[in-house]
Amino acid sequence: MNDKMKNLAVRAASGAALVAVMFGATLWNRGGFAAMLAVVGAGCLGEFYAMVRRAGLRPMRGAGFAAAACLFGAACGVQYDLIGATQEARPLVALLLLAVAVLLGAMPAMGLWRRSERPMADLGVTVFALAYVAAPVALMLFLPLLLDAGGVWNPRAMCCFFVLIWANDVCAYLTGMSFGRRKLFERISPKKTWEGFFGGIAGALLAGWGASALLDAEAWRWLVLALVVAVTGVAGDLVESMFKRSVELKDSGRMLPGHGGWLDRFDALLLAAPFAFACLAALRIFGM
Repeated sequence: MNDKMKNLAVRAASGAALVAVMFGATLWNRGGFAAMLAVVGAGCLGEFYAMVRRAGLRPMRGAGFAAAACLFGAACGVQYDLIGATQEARPLVALLLLAVAVLLGAMPAMGLWRRSERPMADLGVTVFALAYVAAPVALMLFLPLLLDAGGVWNPRAMCCFFVLIWANDVCAYLTGMSFGRRKLFERISPKKTWEGFFGGIAGALLAGWGASALLDAEAWRWLVLALVVAVTGVAGDLVESMFKRSVELKDSGRMLPGHGGWLDRFDALLLAAPFAFACLAALRIFGM
């Protein structure tokens, strides 16, 4: 077996293990799903701050992680309240959101003691990490509720959502490798092509149609969601590639053999999740 085949085998095996873990945690119960997202969020946040330090900046890691944890905890409390599991979490949710506000307000003052040469840039990347990683991960907690037309917590639908992301990624890779000619964004990602982009959309739409059949749901809702996820997922991949290229990194980390780091594996999901949330919330608001 040559090196290329070995790398492909390692990538397939580690990818299958990741899928099994994510499906298992999601289908197990709400706690398992939340724990899985917490691990993903922590891994991505840590890699992003490490990438920022490579660029010569000094993010406020402690304050950033604390604010992210409080935001995620508040989202967990709101989710449990929405599904009717408990209303006792409401005071805790309020305290956690207050803690986020206090941390954000205190971060500029923390810079007074850090003697940084670029305090505004350090503060900016610290807060940006919350928007880039923490907020999307927190919003993902609500997708199992929004994906179900009846507003019931539906872990099977969430697994199908993950499949949309992966179908787009795999089909884009295979189509681009086989038929790719026209570069999509050569300055950022030389290997991505328009053929791969449209192949990924086709794969996501096919997965969306399959999800609607599996879940006995309206096909058009899943097709719309698949289109949103496919386009924003590619954007997420390109954004992370832009960040890595700016600090001359090939992979964001070594979390998964053959796949790179946490950000390498979940970059598409981080950008797709807020748009999916907005799309599903809008459909719910307008009764569609």
